[in-house]
Amino acid sequence: MSPVVDATSSDRAESVAATVDAVRRGEVVVIPTDTVYGIGADAFDASAVADVLAAKGRGREMPPPVLIPDVRTIDGLARAVPDWARRLVDELWPGPLTLVLLAQPSLHWDLGETAGTVALRMPDDEVALEVLRETGPMAVTSANRTGEPAATTITDAAVQLGPAVSVYLDGGPRTSQEPSTIIDCTGETPVVLREGAIARERLEEILGAGFDEIADADETTEADETTDGGETTEADETTDAADPQQWEDLPSSSDTPDDPSTDPTPDTEAPR
Repeated sequence: MSPVVDATSSDRAESVAATVDAVRRGEVVVIPTDTVYGIGADAFDASAVADVLAAKGRGREMPPPVLIPDVRTIDGLARAVPDWARRLVDELWPGPLTLVLLAQPSLHWDLGETAGTVALRMPDDEVALEVLRETGPMAVTSANRTGEPAATTITDAAVQLGPAVSVYLDGGPRTSQEPSTIIDCTGETPVVLREGAIARERLEEILGAGFDEIADADETTEADETTDGGETTEADETTDAADPQQWEDLPSSSDTPDDPSTDPTPDTEAPR
């Protein structure tokens, strides 16, 4: 049985340290987040990331998003970050907002089939942030087997994942199961890939009313453009790079996106 360490007691510092040590050894851990529990590893350890996907029952076609400890980390991992995306970060991080951005091409990592993008989030959970400040960016997805309910307690996670995880960090029961809001930031205008914990009204306060209606119109135009040879244009490639199918995000109340009643983009899988 993999050890469970308690971050809700006086042993919190030791428990966080044990988790950090496991990540540094290239092992898989479970940590609390501001939504539900997540299973993760060092984002720059390709073998560990592959172990995370295997533990969850995922393939490389659904890479995990990356949790980061602070806003400054964005520019080390992403490029061409729009000013409006930075406004979202200033207003809504830490919190349940996932931004799909163009990844820095110089990064030595392998998250899976990302098509040159990366999904970033800074969780609003102090225990998670304590771990991330020591480990750096972690590839994290919901701590459950594919198709099973997301884990809201450390016991839920342990029952599903068992010995595939080296250390379980107990941060207490999770009270929120609402998924993060996901926004594609790879184009000139924002596109909401999935509505979640951040209400549309709040997004409009920051971005202005109708911000994604303009984006939808632009995306339709770009999708129709091809070269004389029928090949996809660069605009198409940018849109495809942020397609929800390519990301399986962290922590949400449900891990069954093929059910139209639980996911706004049926037949695809978007980040949680």
